[in-house]
Formats: sequence, C-alpha cells, structure tokens
Amino acid sequence: MHTPLADQIRPSTLDDVVGQRQLLAAGKPLRRIIESGKIPNMIFYGPSGVGKTTVARIIADSTSMTLHKLNGTSASTADIRDVVAEVGTFSGMNGILLYLDEIQYFNKKQQQLLLEYMENGQITLIASTTENPYFAVYNALISRSTVFEFKPVPPEELERAVARGFRCMEQQLGETIHLSDGVCGWIARGCGGDVRKAMNTVELIVLSGEHTENGIVISDELAQELTQRSNMRYDRDNDQHYDLLSALQKSIRGSDENAALHYTARLLAANDLLSVCRRLLVIAAEDVGLAYPQAIVITKACVDSALQLGLPEARIPIAEAVVLLATSPKSNSAYEAINRAMADVEEYGAPDFPRHLQNKHFDGAEAAVRGQHYRYPHDYPNHYVRQQYLPDILKDKVYYQFGENRQEQAAAAYREKILREDQT
Repeated sequence: MHTPLADQIRPSTLDDVVGQRQLLAAGKPLRRIIESGKIPNMIFYGPSGVGKTTVARIIADSTSMTLHKLNGTSASTADIRDVVAEVGTFSGMNGILLYLDEIQYFNKKQQQLLLEYMENGQITLIASTTENPYFAVYNALISRSTVFEFKPVPPEELERAVARGFRCMEQQLGETIHLSDGVCGWIARGCGGDVRKAMNTVELIVLSGEHTENGIVISDELAQELTQRSNMRYDRDNDQHYDLLSALQKSIRGSDENAALHYTARLLAANDLLSVCRRLLVIAAEDVGLAYPQAIVITKACVDSALQLGLPEARIPIAEAVVLLATSPKSNSAYEAINRAMADVEEYGAPDFPRHLQNKHFDGAEAAVRGQHYRYPHDYPNHYVRQQYLPDILKDKVYYQFGENRQEQAAAAYREKILREDQT
C-alpha cells in the first residue's frame, strides 16, 4: 500500500516540526507543557496541514499513558464507550490519552460522554479541529481544555520541508532529482502554509517530471503549473472562506485597493465568484453608503456583468467594483442607523402609530380625538411641515446621524435650511 509522502517524512521530535515557533520554540507555552510531562486536556485549532496531528502524536509518544486515536469523521458512540471502558483497568492504570482528530464532527452527546472522565483525570484529551472551537466544540468541553491556535507555516520554513520531501523521493525512487533554482520556493509560497499540500505537490511534480539518463528533471514551469492546479481550492464551509471574505471587506473599508484586489484574486482563483459578488454588494451599502450613493448602483452593474460573463472574464468588472469601492469616500451612517432602529424594535416591539399616519379616515365612537389631521407635506413650502411620525414612546429618538462626507453634509445643510424656514 502506498504511504503518502507527508506521512513518510512526518517529524518524530518537536525540533523537526516546521512552523509553530510561537508555540514550540524554547520557552514557549506548549513546549513547556510537553516537556513537563504533565499533559492537560488540549484542543489544537488551525487550518489543515500545519502540524496539529504531528504534535499530538509526538506528545502521545512521550507519555506512559495508553494511547487511543479516533477520528471525528468515522468514530461512533460505541468507539468512545470502548475507550471509556478501559478506565480503571490494568491497561489504563497510567491513564488514557485520547487523540481525537476532527472533533468538530462529533455531536454534543458524543462530546459529553468524555466530560466526566476528563474532569477526574482518567482520560486526557488532545483534540484537533480546523474550525473555530468556540463555535464547533461543546462549551463544557472547552472549559476543561486549553486551546492552542496553530498558524499556517511561513514560506521560508515550509521551503525546508519541501527540500526534505524531494530528498525523500530521491531515496524512494533511487533516482537523482534535478531541480531548477526556483522550484522549492515556488511550492512553499503556493501552498498557503499547508505542509501536507506541499508534500502532495512534491510527489505529484516528481511523478510528472521529465525522465532522462541522468535522473528526473523538474523545471520551474512544471512546478508552477502543478502547484497552481493542486492548491488553489479551499473549502467554502471552513474558516478560511470567511477569513478571506472578512479580509476583503476590511481592506476595502480601510481604502487599501491593493490588498482588496489580492483577496479578490484568491477568491476568484477558487472559482468562488458568487461569494465575491454578494460581499461587494454588502460593502457598497455598509461601508461606502451615503458618502457615494451611486456606488451600489455601479457595483450592482459590475456584479450583473460578472455573473453573465462567468470566469475568467468576470474578473474584469469585479476588479472595477473592488477598486471603485476601495477608493470611494466611506460612510456607515445608514448601517448604524438601521442597527439602532432594529434594536428599538427588539426592545419596544410594535407600538401604535400616530393617529394621523394611519390608513383610516373614520374614528370609532370611543375615540377621544376625532379626525386624522394629517398634513400633506407637498402643500407646504419646501415640501415640508413639522409633524410627529414616530410612535409616541419613540417620538424623540434619533437613529440617523449625518456623516462628515460631502454628500451627507450637503443633505444636512438642506435639512437645516428647510427647518429654519419652517420656523419663520
């Protein structure tokens, strides 16, 4: 059976692990915990291929506890009960270390089965997840664990792992591999900090290399083509998807068109055109808003064009919308105003309308004041007349505050003018 390259070169010591210096360097928290020999319940959180499973295995190998490994995608409640059944037996007398990969796939009942044994120390849990544990893991389990976040591996460190991968492939195939100068760096930069992806790419590139009398020749062009094809996908349901969309919106909000174009390109490279379109429409209303009201009209036109064109041509109107929004003046005044109004609806419900706004013209016998008494603004100068529009309980509320941009200040000046003239 073929063993993937990533498993063949999996580190056996902490010093061999690439990346995660913030956790594993000398004196860092996780390193100290592991070296103490007293392993608490832990949850490793981070993207795929950054060393969570590797570090958990190194910890397991360093203890005298009985090790059990389960995967949340395939383990059942019966599997958990089998682990728990060893508590108090001869095989579990030194404690049981359960390594649970992909814990986010366990339901609440499955996670609760472990709590009692975690509390009394009979089971030590090391769980890993690619999703935010504060959303994906049961709160009671998190409260009994320490969460460590694993980061994508920096390219300069990942490049060392890529070089090791090529050396391992040479030994495995018994052939010399001739690499162009930029191959290792290209793979390291193109794999998004994912060691497993990088190793899979190394294996794919070697198998696709040109076989000559002197060995296997790997060109920069081959590395670029296969790295791009194998590594530009991502799971639209995981944290990376939402991180990309968040980074896009925050870059536009911060008026950095270059960063916004970068994150847009990453989303489009993953063929996620729909998410980009939806987020740009939100940004036009939330972050540009009334500072440039035409922005949402232009963005909608760009989005419609992109959806009709499809990729790759869709990138052109999308880029136009991104640059427009990033370089436009910004205002979130309408966004803040509707949030304040929604908060009052949540608090006060649906109080009665002022009588003169109701869509009825006759009062019942019980009415203290008869007649609608609505004043038609178009019958007055500047098409304005003072009257109450909000319900009585909210009549003095102010939800909208004019922004400081030129567009809203012009509207504020007009409002002040008609109010002043209404008093004369």
